[in-house]
Amino acid sequence: MVRTKKNNLKQVSDDENKDSIFIDIANGFIFIKLIFKETFSLDFEFKEFLYQCYQIGYKTLPLIAVTGSIMGLVLTIQSRPVLAEFGAVTMLPGMVAVSLIREMGPVITALICAGKIGSGIGAEIGSMKVTEQIDAIEVSSTNPIRYLVVTRVLAAATMIPILVLYADALGILGSWAGANIKGEVSLILFLSQAFSHVEFIDFFPAFVKTIFFGFLIGAVGCYKGYHAGNGTASVGVAAHSSVVLASLLIIVVDVIAVQITDMML
Repeated sequence: MVRTKKNNLKQVSDDENKDSIFIDIANGFIFIKLIFKETFSLDFEFKEFLYQCYQIGYKTLPLIAVTGSIMGLVLTIQSRPVLAEFGAVTMLPGMVAVSLIREMGPVITALICAGKIGSGIGAEIGSMKVTEQIDAIEVSSTNPIRYLVVTRVLAAATMIPILVLYADALGILGSWAGANIKGEVSLILFLSQAFSHVEFIDFFPAFVKTIFFGFLIGAVGCYKGYHAGNGTASVGVAAHSSVVLASLLIIVVDVIAVQITDMML
């Protein structure tokens, strides 16, 4: 009898979890619809948008600089011995450049931004929800979706592609530094060899998907923070779940983008 009751309780709990997942998906689509609706509003908060660009872009530059440089350095050090076995060391700059521009730069930079920017947005808006600041904004006749959400989502979608380009550039410089550990290659020669293998089809799809990465990071952070529960513990939950969900969606979007790019080649 006791075992039957435990099984029934477990089944009820599983059904509730399934229902909550579908409810979150539905609320997510509704939230995105509101974002698109308020984005094209005449009362766009341009000053807040510029401030969020500063917060998301400028204050993330040191972290992205270190990440990009290490990406290029490590990739060069790891790949050089393998290429040397086949006598293809001259292919190293082109291989590193294509790898960084097409895949490693966008994905790793987006994951780093999901950890820093996504958690920050989720915690910030979550704390505003808990302390009823969002309610105060509504009382002051200001649309919180337009003021808080749209500005952050658009700022993330604008600045993260720029951060990815910054990481790619520093990654190539880091690769040049790694190539000079066991040799001596001039910067001009290294750059000419690197970009001689890069084509427009390598750059454009990678740049476009970073816009989607930025949109997802901003939207997920805002959604988790905007729907945070009561109590201070919910702020940490919103920040944590923002990072997890944004990182997962970045991987999913990257898989889809790779398939689309492969069909274009």
